[in-house]
Amino acid sequence: MNISPRARDAPAASEATALLDTREAFDSVAADYDGPRGNNSLVQDMRREVWRWLDASFPHAGHLLELGCGTGIDAVRMAQRSHRITATDWSPLMARRTLARAERASVSERVEALALGAHELDRLAGRALYDGAYSNLGALNCLPDLRGVARECARLIKPGGRLVFSVIGRRCPWEIAHYAWRDDWNRVRVRFARRMVPVRMNGHTVWTSYWTPLELYRAFAPQFALTHYRGLCVLVPPPYLASMRERHRRWYESLWRWDRRICGWPLIRGLGDHFIIVMSRR
Repeated sequence: MNISPRARDAPAASEATALLDTREAFDSVAADYDGPRGNNSLVQDMRREVWRWLDASFPHAGHLLELGCGTGIDAVRMAQRSHRITATDWSPLMARRTLARAERASVSERVEALALGAHELDRLAGRALYDGAYSNLGALNCLPDLRGVARECARLIKPGGRLVFSVIGRRCPWEIAHYAWRDDWNRVRVRFARRMVPVRMNGHTVWTSYWTPLELYRAFAPQFALTHYRGLCVLVPPPYLASMRERHRRWYESLWRWDRRICGWPLIRGLGDHFIIVMSRR
């Protein structure tokens, strides 16, 4: 999920209202989400970094569940590597985009796209167990609560199967520095909120929750063992500062090399615009 970093002051919505607002927001951008809004160069560099962890976690062809498929970039890429994908998204128009992308890529026989939110995984009852599940670029941040997702993942994933999630984190050094420099302390505080906060996108509201890796893992710990977590974009600037990539390309590439090298270290691995977390079904 790549959305404007600007949040507006508003009271907390009910969970049902928050989910409906968020679905409406993503439906409104589904037609052009592969353009500058959701597909800038830095977002794609982040996506490729997550792909490295998906390939390491799922080295053999299997049946995988995707939570928050967006326009299907990840689903098609994984299908092209011989996986079967059940791609889900709370936005019906995003799910439709995934189907269209799979058809254009000639992998539609390996991609099923369902208009189904991660909070509705109980609707997958009666299906064969999945070899693993993944979610990329903050789709899970659009949920008010992770405990139900964790329970359903435990029901749907085979023992030993993995979860690979990239999630928008709570502590982003670049964001703190960027908005502190602008003296926008309200914006600095947004990620530290202990409730869902409203973030504007295309004139709509995406209700967003932020977690640290260990806060997220706490919801999954009864059924999943923590395998690895690391920061993503700790040294590299976040997507809304993507112009730095073009202006300072050599410096930017050097930051990525260091990001890959050190962002799994203790103390550093809890930082970043996003984090990657890998868990294994007990």
